[in-house]
Amino acid sequence: MSDLLQDERIDYLVHEDLKIIQSPSVFSFSLDAVLLSRFAWVPIQKGKIIDLCSGNGAVALLLSKRSNAKITGVEIQERLHSMATRSVVLNHLEEQIQMDLADIKDAPTTYGHGSFDALTCNPPYFASVHEEDFNQNEHLAIARHEIHCSLEDVIRVSSQLVKQGGKVAMVHRPNRLMEILAYMREYKLEPKKLQLIYPKAGSEANMLLIEGMKNGKPDLHILPPVTVYGEDGQYTEQLKRMFYGEDGK
Repeated sequence: MSDLLQDERIDYLVHEDLKIIQSPSVFSFSLDAVLLSRFAWVPIQKGKIIDLCSGNGAVALLLSKRSNAKITGVEIQERLHSMATRSVVLNHLEEQIQMDLADIKDAPTTYGHGSFDALTCNPPYFASVHEEDFNQNEHLAIARHEIHCSLEDVIRVSSQLVKQGGKVAMVHRPNRLMEILAYMREYKLEPKKLQLIYPKAGSEANMLLIEGMKNGKPDLHILPPVTVYGEDGQYTEQLKRMFYGEDGK
């Protein structure tokens, strides 16, 4: 089941005991997936988590280190779903993680409204795609651009899937923040915490993490900013703590 195809390889995730199947020409996880997996609230012992736009399963795999809850990943691309499914088997996590090949817009019908305690999503960041980009690499174009789902689709579906008081966490680009906040309010996901990520000191933020609560009361907390690289070009101590947590887990 974990046999590699074409140019696939097996890499380690942040934790050395987690492995993931990747492909430079199809999909490889990046920093945003790691940050989302550490930022999101998750039930610790039991409950249900769903990860939308799962890609090759990095977020779902990383969440399994923080929670014993059942995790469902949803990915529309067959090749990425195959990579994610084989990575789950590679890590012997079949009892905890289920990877489904599906369109996230069908998820509320498939799983039922209000079925999950927590939801994570690393959605496509860009609203449009040039035909040339799509033709050059269909897999990357779908992962990066709103071809199969829009930002509004993601937030609407997320609201439908979580319980009252359930949490929805997302990673995105700062230039979409106002849209994100507007859609969250429209679909009854009250923004509760926000964190900006900066590639280095003195630069503009290039990533944001945001979490909302289904039908929560207004109470937004702006967390301290995170700087990825220090002057030496290495990860900052702050970022390392986000990777591993205060307890090293």
